[in-house]
Amino acid sequence: MKLIRKQSAGGEGAARRGGIFGVLDSPMDRRTFLRRSGLTAGAAAVGAALPPAMMRRAEAAGGEYSPKADVPTEIRRSVCTHCSVGCGVIAEIQDGVWTGQEPDFDSPLNLGSHCAKGAALREHGVGEKRVKYPMKLEGGRWRRLSWDDAINEIGDRFMQIREENGPDAVWWCGSSKASNEGSYLQRKFVAFWGTNNIDHQARICHSTTVAGVANTWGYGAMTNSYNDMHNSKCMFFIGSNAAEAHPVSMQHILRAKENGAKMIVADPRFTRTAAHADMHVRFRPGTDVALVWGVLWHVFDNGWEDTEYLRQRVYGMDKVREVVADYPPDVVENITGVDRDTVFNMAKTMAENRPGTLVWCMGGTQHHIGNNNTRAYCVLQLALGNIGVSGGGANIFRGHDNVQGATDVGPNSHTLPGYYGLSEGAWRHWARVWDVDFDYLKSRFDDGRYDSGTGSQAHPMNIPGIPVSRWIDGVLEDPENLQQSANTRAVFFQGHAVNSQSRGPEMKEAIEKLDLVVISDPYPTHLAVMSERTDGVYLLPTCTQFEQVGSVTASNRSLQWREKVVEPLFESKPDAAVLYLLAQKFGFAEEMFKHIAVDGDMPSPEDTLREINRGTWTIGYTGQSPERLKLHLEHKRSFDTTTLRAVGGPADGDYYGLPWPCWGNPEMKHPGTHVLYDPSQPVKDGGLTFRARFGVEHDGENLLAEGSYSVDSELQDGYPEFTFGILRQLGWHRDLSRDELQAIADVAGVELPSSLNDASDEVLAALDGVNWKTDLSGGIQRVVINHGCAPFGNAKARCEVWQWPDPIPVHREPLYTPRRDLVSDYPTYDDLKNTVYRLPTRYASIQADDYSQDYPLVFTSGRLTEYEGGGEETRSNPWLAELQQDMFVEIHPADAYDRGIEDGQSVWLDGPEGGSIKIKAMLTERVGRGVVWTPFHFGGWFQGQDLLDRYPEGTAPYVRGEACNTATTYGYDIVTQMQETKTTLCQIRAA
Repeated sequence: MKLIRKQSAGGEGAARRGGIFGVLDSPMDRRTFLRRSGLTAGAAAVGAALPPAMMRRAEAAGGEYSPKADVPTEIRRSVCTHCSVGCGVIAEIQDGVWTGQEPDFDSPLNLGSHCAKGAALREHGVGEKRVKYPMKLEGGRWRRLSWDDAINEIGDRFMQIREENGPDAVWWCGSSKASNEGSYLQRKFVAFWGTNNIDHQARICHSTTVAGVANTWGYGAMTNSYNDMHNSKCMFFIGSNAAEAHPVSMQHILRAKENGAKMIVADPRFTRTAAHADMHVRFRPGTDVALVWGVLWHVFDNGWEDTEYLRQRVYGMDKVREVVADYPPDVVENITGVDRDTVFNMAKTMAENRPGTLVWCMGGTQHHIGNNNTRAYCVLQLALGNIGVSGGGANIFRGHDNVQGATDVGPNSHTLPGYYGLSEGAWRHWARVWDVDFDYLKSRFDDGRYDSGTGSQAHPMNIPGIPVSRWIDGVLEDPENLQQSANTRAVFFQGHAVNSQSRGPEMKEAIEKLDLVVISDPYPTHLAVMSERTDGVYLLPTCTQFEQVGSVTASNRSLQWREKVVEPLFESKPDAAVLYLLAQKFGFAEEMFKHIAVDGDMPSPEDTLREINRGTWTIGYTGQSPERLKLHLEHKRSFDTTTLRAVGGPADGDYYGLPWPCWGNPEMKHPGTHVLYDPSQPVKDGGLTFRARFGVEHDGENLLAEGSYSVDSELQDGYPEFTFGILRQLGWHRDLSRDELQAIADVAGVELPSSLNDASDEVLAALDGVNWKTDLSGGIQRVVINHGCAPFGNAKARCEVWQWPDPIPVHREPLYTPRRDLVSDYPTYDDLKNTVYRLPTRYASIQADDYSQDYPLVFTSGRLTEYEGGGEETRSNPWLAELQQDMFVEIHPADAYDRGIEDGQSVWLDGPEGGSIKIKAMLTERVGRGVVWTPFHFGGWFQGQDLLDRYPEGTAPYVRGEACNTATTYGYDIVTQMQETKTTLCQIRAA
């Protein structure tokens, strides 16, 4: 698409039309813009990939920020705040001002590279579009407040709502862009407020991944790493456009290609990633299961499955074989549009080039059967024996810089930190970690009982909260249908862009119905301007991650420590400080921060991470102390860029960033786990088995591994997860120290006798029940690993998730399908009155209506290289704003000509639920006939109206545009409530 430039006069009028003119309050052409920016953005991105000898300093914009020869330069090291690759950043500071930056050439993750977004990071340290001080919307105008007034006003309103309708009437949104420490405190904060009504971006990017993968082999995370792809012989991308969504990852992908790996890209679009592929497979959006089962059909038909691997390590593949028999080549072609020869060649390529990795992203997850998609991907990899081997794996590229860490320890509506869940046992565990009384925590919650979505009544403490994908329904739903005491009356958003969520018109209605809207963010978000509210909106200026200290977890599970680059800009505060001020106002700060030092109003990130270490035994966030992470920061150059293992130096033998699980306490010095489920390495050295999470048998069949175990394991077969009782049966309990035994007794709630020989049966029974996840001493983990075993057991991965609506994944037509002829054979689910997430969910009643005649085009969406997430930060960055100034839709020329539409023309994209967006048309054969695509990073317009006048003065992004999700539709995954945005319908007409 040609870059559409604004040719009319500059100033306020041009800014209203969404152009880049007016950046410096005067009209400018491209050369003027680039000269005033200090460097061409394109050169910044290209230069980042050049060796140091070919690079020269770029003068920063404006003399006041230019490096000064007579002023000392300090170096600070951070991590890019955009996607999940984890690129290291070197910042140059003079007199407290961020004057220069370069990519970290010592980082084994980005190897001295940046994408365009990474190259433009310095703008966060000097940008003028930030929210500069607390504000509230009053009488249609933004009024400045002091922090004290803002906290008092917000706190008083929240307490009033709590008094009138209970704690569930306030809905909280955390962030995948907060640090591990910040996101952890977001979840802890709402526990003390007394609700599970909190969530974050992971719900709408990879919740179906986390659930699907965790329920297949134990943990819901990327099994290998970008770096380990160097060892792959085949790379299968489905629903992933790495070249644009994770640009720096491409150096690892292309290294694999240089090493001889084959590359298959299955995508409805011909993407920049597909341009590198040996095979591009264009398939109909929403038909992932059918395509994958089509590949597996050929694997089975030709005997290409790894039979010994399946015998030893996999349960339920025989049931998959029965289902796959229903997806022969002619059926697969009818559903997906992919012919027999192509699917056969996909299977043959994967079978002949092992180990192979499978990469997926939101193209595969954002469907109402997203959990089916992710499990199908996993099953294919299991059939080929590609899990638990270097060069293989499920390489799930996450989106935001800390979406992995926030998912692990942060603000999830369905679980406490570490995926402990919401059972009473989980709450008692975290009460012990926090050193607070369990009954005190319980008393903070509503005291009613509600349908848990499983057919039984439960206390609100034990019921998952409303997810971020459905927060608007918490406001709009009939209260008779809610599994809580009242509708949502107020919301608090800290680091989340609502334009990334579907059903924009209903969101606008929900916002206008709320009593109070609070936005804690560096920039005003689309939430602040998309409604017609004139009162009751507060903006709290919140720091970027460059203005605070803490850890961040990359997609490969490696933790990295960020140094503070600059002091907080303007009157902004770190997210943890905002939470502390609110906790003080609500009266629970003393309990919440009992073991976390607070300097002024800022909780210690180091103390917070140590608390995470004390409690998060489930996934091994226990060994990554601040001291160990800072050691890795100092010695990045010692880590091998393929194995991620330090070769010499103080961190010798560690894997970079101590990727979880990093077992035991920090003193145990576990190196972290680079490749999950790899039994060819000892557990103490990063090896693992599959997790025994689903019991020891099902329907009389064994669920434990058979003849497969980790190197050096003293148990040379499958075994269940460890408890003190199992240690006692093996005689290994004698290896525990007295202090460890005392900690186990404290968890059990019994008095430890001087000798276990003197213990009563009652005491022994209580001790025997303490397991590796709740032993706060880490002793059980230490002893088990010393005997060569995995604390979580040694089981088979399972292909059948018997608790779920589709135990074996099957294809179901999208709710808004263009193929009405397939609905009878592949229908959706029946409507659900209650779900585990407190709300009814519609399926069949939506699919029953045929929208395909009036809305014949399949509508899907994705990422751009230039922007990230909802785009508030990146569209407020002049370096990036120059690169893409208009929201647009890709449409096949034939579809455009049928509608009389020309390239670059303004068009309306109409969705079947009433949302319409006015955007530019880009005619391209990247998309096939019948499919259109838009990016999802835009906001600041709503159904044809530029919302410039609603932003506080000076804060409107340089580039504004329609949010594609104004036109997307209803649809939610039956397990996780992931939104179905990758396959809906639309019509396009000339504007």
